[in-house]
Amino acid sequence: MLKQYLDIFTQRNAFMLLVLGFASGLPLALTSGTLQAWMTVENVDLKTIGFFSLVGQAYVFKFLWSPFMDRYTPSFLGRRRGWLLISQLSLIVAIAAMGFMNPSQHLWYLAALAVVVAFCSASQDIVFDAYKTDLLSAEQRGVGAAVSVLGYRLAMLVSGGLALWLADRYLGWQNTYWLMACLMLIGVFATLMAPEPTGEIAAPRSLEQAVVTPLRDFFGRNNAWLILLLIVAYKVGDAFAGSLSTTFLIRGIGFDAGDVGLVNKTLGLFATILGALLGGVFMQRLSLFRALMLFGILQAVSNIGYWILVVTSKNLLSMGSVIFLENLCGGMGTAAFVALLMTLCNKSFSATQFALLSALSAVGRVYIGPIAGWFVQEHGWSLFYLFSIVAALPGLLLLLICRQTLEYTQRTDGFMPRTEFANLYPWALRLLAAGCALLLLWVLLLISNALEITHAQNLATTLLQLGGLLAVAGVIAGSILDYFALRRTRLA
Repeated sequence: MLKQYLDIFTQRNAFMLLVLGFASGLPLALTSGTLQAWMTVENVDLKTIGFFSLVGQAYVFKFLWSPFMDRYTPSFLGRRRGWLLISQLSLIVAIAAMGFMNPSQHLWYLAALAVVVAFCSASQDIVFDAYKTDLLSAEQRGVGAAVSVLGYRLAMLVSGGLALWLADRYLGWQNTYWLMACLMLIGVFATLMAPEPTGEIAAPRSLEQAVVTPLRDFFGRNNAWLILLLIVAYKVGDAFAGSLSTTFLIRGIGFDAGDVGLVNKTLGLFATILGALLGGVFMQRLSLFRALMLFGILQAVSNIGYWILVVTSKNLLSMGSVIFLENLCGGMGTAAFVALLMTLCNKSFSATQFALLSALSAVGRVYIGPIAGWFVQEHGWSLFYLFSIVAALPGLLLLLICRQTLEYTQRTDGFMPRTEFANLYPWALRLLAAGCALLLLWVLLLISNALEITHAQNLATTLLQLGGLLAVAGVIAGSILDYFALRRTRLA
């Protein structure tokens, strides 16, 4: 098995994807957990620290500027590597500039730089995801997903736990940020050395085409709406179990916070990396559908470990075993899921489509938290973790329904066209578009209220509820049409 792990890194392009994955993951903690720790040490008030979490919205809404990166090609290195280099050099400058600041003296300058870092980091993610999609063949996507996840996770460890340790013990906060800026040079080196994707992949001829055509291309495919639901639902059970795992282990079971943090940060990260590599090994032998099904089942079953912790006595070894198993299976599922997203992208505008699909995949993770908290209060931890297994079943059912479409796409590297209900599908798309527009207005109003520019809490709530209702209605309508279109096709 060790030889199979090592064989992954001998494959063409694997090392470059590992290093580029590292560069992609490095800036994330520098504008979230690490920055929060720095502000806490400098005695910044909790309200301000909470407000800084809005910086992360760049990762959610990166699809808004992704068409720009599909449409335009820099005059050097090509469409993908050129944008990679621009975003990486911008990150080096912005992260280094953060090192010249002090939260207690330059708070709003630091906030502005954090926004710039998040924007450039999200832009790097856009291009790196598109680069992987364009570069790798269908057979290479499992390995590519595994090594890029490995690089990303290692970078999060470096800019998260290691950066905190260095800042506290040796370098101080400012020197640590300068060190992180220097580490981004690794990504620059990889970009200069990496191959540009080959093949005649035509870029959109206009910015309008870069925005409209990716949507028309995706929603014109067979089972497009059911696949959207699959993307949202596939990791829901995993997200459900993980949403309150730290709170459960500390408050629900009674473990020390230090023990939980140590096991989660070390053993959990190691298990996730091991799971991603193991997933890459298996995906060299399995079809995408079989890998998704196998890993999805393992993700669901692994949640039973948390339930076992509820009904047994407290034991540190049991906790470590459960966290290891859950993260191992989650890492395998993540590798297959990233490969799925790459498979679903048209290479002509992979930046836009991958950004949209990855934003959709975050929906479950973002909105599970409030539901999970309510569920635990009403029904307790035992039923909560049993339900997390049930929550994984809709994703597996949707995977079964979409099997024919996924196997056709992997086999032909093309997409099955839609032939049924041509007059009804546009109405589903209009409902979804209206809902998304209202949700975007809600986010803008939320930021405005936080800055105390406006005081429209009731309007924000209304926009959230109405936007969510319209978006869900559009997805349900499109999915129902997909289901009946699929039945017609099979009967024919």
